[in-house]
Amino acid sequence: CNKSSSHGSFPPYIPISCKDIEVNWPNSPSGYYNIVNDVGQVMLAYCHMEKLCDSSGPWTRVAYLNMTSPFQTCPGNLREYGANGIRVCGRPTSNTGSCSSVYFHVPSEPYSSVCGRVTGYQYATTSAVGAGTSRSIDTYYVDGVSLTYGTPRNHVWTFMTGLLDNTPSPSQYICPCGPGSSQTPPSFIGDNYFCEAGNPTSQHPRILLTSDPLWDGQNCGTNEGPCCSVSGIPWFHRQFSSSTTEYLELRICADQDTNDEDAPIGHYEIYVQ
Repeated sequence: CNKSSSHGSFPPYIPISCKDIEVNWPNSPSGYYNIVNDVGQVMLAYCHMEKLCDSSGPWTRVAYLNMTSPFQTCPGNLREYGANGIRVCGRPTSNTGSCSSVYFHVPSEPYSSVCGRVTGYQYATTSAVGAGTSRSIDTYYVDGVSLTYGTPRNHVWTFMTGLLDNTPSPSQYICPCGPGSSQTPPSFIGDNYFCEAGNPTSQHPRILLTSDPLWDGQNCGTNEGPCCSVSGIPWFHRQFSSSTTEYLELRICADQDTNDEDAPIGHYEIYVQ
């Protein structure tokens, strides 16, 4: 029988990626299509057929979260909370440092490029990759969000949460891209990261700070000015030298308990090609 999509019917063949759709059905518009994923299952995926992240399409969207929608719930075991009308997904309650993961299936056709954006918020006293954070990709090396692929983990992008936007801070608490910082990202990160703080005050309240969303390149203070002028922000883009069909993993991490710090997220969209 024919395989249907939101744009009509395909012959008796299930595409393995959005690129496969473009090759076999030229001029297909952006939209939702059934494709075969990395574990041989049919999944409904959004295909972005146009340019994205300064690279021609098509792109297959493998992950999407929008907590502004009243119908959206937190994926995996992430904990929903909020303030000032903002709903977010953070780490489950923990009395120690921890990471919490969400896994994303990818197309069965190999990909070598990952593009997307993540929007987060600061809770309390985050310190990017300083203070008590680890240097291992397999544990809480960041107060923020880690995006990796496969097993063992391969780094894609890191989203760091600093401490204060403007108030002078000890150098070990300033984003590594900020002026006067003494932080050095672990070697596996390189320059593949964004870092912002979301606290415009001089205090360290144990609350969700909602006035300055993270990793959007906006409202950056004196502690993070250069961090907001990096190329592409809020979109990240990694091109790898080899292709893979391994899953993507997004982790929210922090090196202290959830009463002291968290880096919850409110939005993400991630694409591969």
